[in-house]
Amino acid sequence: MLLRALDKFFGHEASGGILLMLAALAALIVANSSLQPAYDSALGATFSVLLNGEGLEKPLILWINDGLMAVFFFLIGLELKREMREGKLKKPADVVLPGMAAVGGMVVPALIFAAFNWGTPETLSGWAIPAATDIAFALGVLALLGDRVPAALKVFLLTLAILDDLGAIVIIALFYTADLKVDYLFLALIPLAGLIWLNLRGAHRIAPMILLGTIMWFFVLKSGVHATIAGVVTAFCIPLTDKWGKSPLHALEHALSPYVLYLILPIFAFGNAGVVLTGISPSDLLQPLPLGVALGLVIGKQLGVFAVTFAMVKSGLARLPEGVGWVHIYGLSCLAGIGFTMSLFIGSLSFGDPALMNDVRLGVLCGSAISAVLGYAALRLIASPATAKQVATAR
Repeated sequence: MLLRALDKFFGHEASGGILLMLAALAALIVANSSLQPAYDSALGATFSVLLNGEGLEKPLILWINDGLMAVFFFLIGLELKREMREGKLKKPADVVLPGMAAVGGMVVPALIFAAFNWGTPETLSGWAIPAATDIAFALGVLALLGDRVPAALKVFLLTLAILDDLGAIVIIALFYTADLKVDYLFLALIPLAGLIWLNLRGAHRIAPMILLGTIMWFFVLKSGVHATIAGVVTAFCIPLTDKWGKSPLHALEHALSPYVLYLILPIFAFGNAGVVLTGISPSDLLQPLPLGVALGLVIGKQLGVFAVTFAMVKSGLARLPEGVGWVHIYGLSCLAGIGFTMSLFIGSLSFGDPALMNDVRLGVLCGSAISAVLGYAALRLIASPATAKQVATAR
């Protein structure tokens, strides 16, 4: 009975989002209980991988954020390459509308955050925090609605979220690079050259590519460029088709997805979502940093995604997907405001001060929760199966 229930849960599209929510809830409970000192101590515990005194020595939270998240971005890179070569991003015409909506959904939240934090330079560096969308969480909420939403809406949201993540990768590469050490960056070119050579040969064996990718990750991390970029670059070097006609990329993506969805992302959420609520009052949410993050996610995403989509369609530059109406687009715009994993990650890159990071967590959790409720309510209460056709005709 238990195995059947677990099978049913993990087979549901929303399971990843639910697990993320439970991990975040567990972090909140632990961070505000008597276990809080042990929680902080565990995340601050130093782990070292050294050879003759040289190597990596980091607290556990940075192994999670620099190491495990590199695996997450590796999977994102695999998905991006697959979609660009044979999926939803292959035809430029199919990318125009969700692509422009993704741009609007990144620019407007960043502007809203900047408007609230313009007078506080120490927090302005977090402008990119509300620009991101959490794919697993957003699709998980959408999956809970079942046939209340057209299948084309899921494709639209997935494409938007993938392009949003691509934008986040570019932002991290351009704006979140620490002191650059060019010697390590040059060393990273050696395993990269090996990866490119294996890709051009249509290599079948995955292990050598993973080994070279890990070496490149180490050099990129030591160079000051954020190491998650190495995950994306490695993914783009995995052959879509090998010399025997098989697909190492498909095999690796299929094998890796459950570990990222059910292990890596929940671990990240548990390590990063622990908002300490002691001494916090409602007025604290009105401080520039948490308010800018929350409003960027809730208002900025809605305005950016919906307004750009509306402008593109009404100007004749694009068409809404088949069966999708404006109520669907509004609900999707709200769901795009679920920043969570990506927003927390960019927040961790922006601020080293625990107090500021606590404010980021507060803003991200509040903004993401409100966005999830608004999106779910709009799509469930208005776009019901009985009215779906009627709504779609109102385009």
